[in-house]
Amino acid sequence: MKTKGLEVTRGSGNVFRDLGHENADIEQFKAILAAEIIKALDREGMSVRGAHDRTGTAAADFSRIRNADLGRFTVDRLMSIINRLGSRVEVKVKIRRVETNAVSQSLRAAEGLR
Repeated sequence: MKTKGLEVTRGSGNVFRDLGHENADIEQFKAILAAEIIKALDREGMSVRGAHDRTGTAAADFSRIRNADLGRFTVDRLMSIINRLGSRVEVKVKIRRVETNAVSQSLRAAEGLR
C-alpha cells in the first residue's frame, strides 16, 4: 500500500475562523455557551420540556441548541438561558491584533533582509 504524505495545518483554535466565517468569534462563543447549556441539561437529566418548565424558554429552542442550530440566538440570550438553569457565565476577554496578509508578507520580507 502506498502512503501519501499528509499536510498538517495548525488551526487557530477557532474552527469558524479556520473555515473563513465572517463572525467567527461570535460563532465560537455561541457554540461554547450552547455546549454549556447541553452539559447542564445532561447533568440534571433534563428533557427539553423539563428545561422549558424550569426556564420559560421554549422547548423548541432547547432542541435547536441541542442540534447546534444557533442562528436565532444571540450571545446574551444564551447567557440568560444559562443563568436560568442555575449557572453563571464568566467571560475573559483577550484582544489580539489581526495580522493581515499584506502585513505578514512585509514582515516576513523584512526578516529575510536582516
